[in-house]
Amino acid sequence: MELSFGGRTREPDVRWLYDMREVIYDQEWLAKAENRPLYYMYRDLYLSRADEGRLIERDLRYDITIIPPGMLGVEFVKTAGHYHPPVLGSDITYPEVYEVLEGEAVYLLQKEDQSDVVAIRAKAGDKAAIPPGYGHITINASNKRLKMANYVARSFSSIYEPIRAVGGGAYFLTEDGFVANPRSPAAPLREVPPPGSAALKMLGLSRGREMYPLIREKPEALDWLVHPLENMDLFVGLLG
Repeated sequence: MELSFGGRTREPDVRWLYDMREVIYDQEWLAKAENRPLYYMYRDLYLSRADEGRLIERDLRYDITIIPPGMLGVEFVKTAGHYHPPVLGSDITYPEVYEVLEGEAVYLLQKEDQSDVVAIRAKAGDKAAIPPGYGHITINASNKRLKMANYVARSFSSIYEPIRAVGGGAYFLTEDGFVANPRSPAAPLREVPPPGSAALKMLGLSRGREMYPLIREKPEALDWLVHPLENMDLFVGLLG
């Protein structure tokens, strides 16, 4: 599945079903399922060489992910899920921000000790910020293609093992609703809406406008993604 962006055709990194064996809820279904692609990741995108330079200068990366609708047995299709490492010399992990371009998303956010687990249901135009201290999984629980973008610091690698080690996230979203992961005892699931206009304004974002142009028009508005320690006030109350 190719993506045209900035006048160039981009090939995706593909996440296959068998790449996610450890985190699938319906293992009985998985034992009989054939391998197939689940979602497509287009990393480090830019519309011009000037934008590429701005992204590198700010230590940022802009990505697009496409998750076609589908089921993993009784579970809705999802990403593998990961955490971010801490900023060097601190215990504050890097944040991230997502934007739904098409379709609908459920973002499952969880602290590594499972003391807080939050679900955010987002539609086209909505943003979802991942504060420091939270891992995250994206779920497409609709019958439409989910296309989403994200901004994140470019100089770290995501950490997948903690979620893989316990067989998935704190909760699985199935056709019957959320089901707790018995291998990952967690706080009760909270559902919160996407950030409203006031919270988005503090983050330099707005619901009615795509966030890609920020790298051209006001790149400093994205500095909180790379320097969370200096911007911890932005995350207060973000998840209710």
